[in-house]
Amino acid sequence: MTINCKGTLVDLSSPKVMGILNITPDSFYDGGKYKNDVTILNQIDKMIAEGATFIDVGAYSSRPGAKDVSEDEELRRIVPIIELLIRNYPDLIISVDTFRSKVAQETIEAGASLINDISGGNMDKNMYNTVAQLQVPYILMHMQGTPQNMQKNPTYNNIITDLISFFAEKIFELRQLKLNDIIIDVGFGFGKTIDHNYLLLKDLSLFKNLDVPILTGVSRKSMLYKLLETTPQEALNATTVANTIALLNGTHILRVHDVKEASEAIKITAQVL
Repeated sequence: MTINCKGTLVDLSSPKVMGILNITPDSFYDGGKYKNDVTILNQIDKMIAEGATFIDVGAYSSRPGAKDVSEDEELRRIVPIIELLIRNYPDLIISVDTFRSKVAQETIEAGASLINDISGGNMDKNMYNTVAQLQVPYILMHMQGTPQNMQKNPTYNNIITDLISFFAEKIFELRQLKLNDIIIDVGFGFGKTIDHNYLLLKDLSLFKNLDVPILTGVSRKSMLYKLLETTPQEALNATTVANTIALLNGTHILRVHDVKEASEAIKITAQVL
């Protein structure tokens, strides 16, 4: 369970935290919050101090119904931010949240270390070849549909077996291309009903049979705040509860807005595992 991030070996046998940095104007929780170098660097300082191993940078909002953003606009937003982060934190392990192979290529060249693809390679046929050539860790997420339509009546025969089959096929395809480091993400909230999401959380341990690290991203999502009839801003406690369940079920990376609380959940669960 070790991944190679541009020569830095990260041991995932003990869970790690991936802090989220959205540089989009319309993300569901923190859209528009990080608008300039000062606010961005302050947030990175905070996440590093609180225990983040990875920083996941996204320039394309994937919330349900989000507007599509052109490739040029995504590149215009994200490449300067990667360069800014590497100038100030040369050893920072940066993940880029993109489904576009060109964005993957240019951000890795700018200093990023991982690619986090919400589409699992389904929205850009060149993505698998690109990450295989770059030999960077690849986060393979499951999404039914696209961000624009994924929540319009998502259906499955059996969500657990459907997703295990999906991942098994994709992992085989990536292994054929000699990609070494693959991480899976079941994609909470991406083409799933609330019931689907909780079935996945309950049975997350079954995905360990795929023998690759598991990333969990439930931070402040609608599966939490809609169930509790609240808002993303009030969903921190719910996020910690869900993260704890995921840790008990074998997740290796927590992708979160709130690093301190996730780090604490990891430390406490480690005492009972």
